[in-house]
Amino acid sequence: MVVGDLGPGGQQPRLKVLKGPLVMTESPLPALPAAAATFLMEQHEPRTPALALASGPCVYVYKNLRPYFKFSLPQLPPNPLEQDLWNQAKEMSLPSVPVFLEVSGQFDVEFRLAAACRNGNIYILRRDSKHPKYCIELSAQPVGLIRVHKVLVVGSTQDSLHGFTHKGKKLWTVQMPAAILTMNLLEQHSRGLQAVMAGLANGEVRIYRDKALLNVIHTPDAVTSLCFGRYGREDNTLIMTTRGGGLIIKILKRTAVFVEGGGEVGPPPAQAMKLNVPRKTRLYVDQTLREREAGTAMHRAFQTDLYLLRLRAARAYLQALESSLSPVSATAREPLKLHAVVQGLGPTFKLTLHLQNTSTARPVLGLLVCCLYNEALYSLPRAFFKVPLLVPGFNYPLETFVESLSNKGISDIIKVLVLREGQSAPLLSAHVNMPGNEGLAAA
Repeated sequence: MVVGDLGPGGQQPRLKVLKGPLVMTESPLPALPAAAATFLMEQHEPRTPALALASGPCVYVYKNLRPYFKFSLPQLPPNPLEQDLWNQAKEMSLPSVPVFLEVSGQFDVEFRLAAACRNGNIYILRRDSKHPKYCIELSAQPVGLIRVHKVLVVGSTQDSLHGFTHKGKKLWTVQMPAAILTMNLLEQHSRGLQAVMAGLANGEVRIYRDKALLNVIHTPDAVTSLCFGRYGREDNTLIMTTRGGGLIIKILKRTAVFVEGGGEVGPPPAQAMKLNVPRKTRLYVDQTLREREAGTAMHRAFQTDLYLLRLRAARAYLQALESSLSPVSATAREPLKLHAVVQGLGPTFKLTLHLQNTSTARPVLGLLVCCLYNEALYSLPRAFFKVPLLVPGFNYPLETFVESLSNKGISDIIKVLVLREGQSAPLLSAHVNMPGNEGLAAA
């Protein structure tokens, strides 16, 4: 496969020869390539095809992938009307090469020009502006640009249609089932309809009004170009050319009406169903009147209660941080997490403490665990012990046993503190609600 590469920023054009995914050879070009085609130069065997490449004002002929001929095209005088228009529009400049243009308005009065460029942006210019006034940044390269009323419809290489305002605000996005090959405008003057036609690689031609799907036309081959308008005596004719060189002509019936189809776009049908709303009761009417008369006082009372709730929550959170009552460490130097699990029916319980180092790469060493409890109710053989080295990301279970000393089924809270050696303030803590002694009730 032979590819004419524009190069970075269109500054270094090159001719590349690929075999599969690999680039076999590269040749520099004097100007940007515009087109390429193969043809047979010789009649005798073996008939090796040659490559014709249009670059700048010349056509280069490559034989065996090497330069063979150079044809310089004769200069033709430009059309005077076209030359005058280019002279008037030369003051406008764009940051990149435009590939699609969409113009609305009149040149002598007021016009707006939208240009989709090769850098993936759409620039919008007005009559009195030499530089773009608005810029629409796309996430992929544009494959088509159509204006429908005051909406710019853009097709992208991400298999999607996007709708923008002339100030660059995105209105909607519709995902296509296949890649977009071509786009054009469908305008039915008799009914005031304007819609977008999109030819897809799967052989479908989809017609959209905004993001609503109006119709789907299935073709035997992928459509590469579309044109809708007057053909002969018919005002509404669609002409399509296919990838294989076919020509398809479809005439729209004069009585045809496009109806928005269901499917993947638009609101669900259940949204249009009416709900069975019950009748208003006397209590509802009285409550509505009371809220209408005392609405200001009710709102103030609600705001007061809301502020008090936020204040109490902030105070409780601050107290938890200052006294390390949270099971998750609040300091970045000691990123730890603790939770406890109690197992058993009693009078002996198994208390498992799960301690985890939540840092990304730094281990933690030199920690202690201390359990505070009511000695009249419980007995712990290991109420104070050291914690091994905590590797980041692993959960370390630390087990101890709790003996219930009460024969009345009374339960209490055991406080578990995680401390650093040499420091009195705990890093984090957890309050374990011990269950009742069910083994005593069974006995």
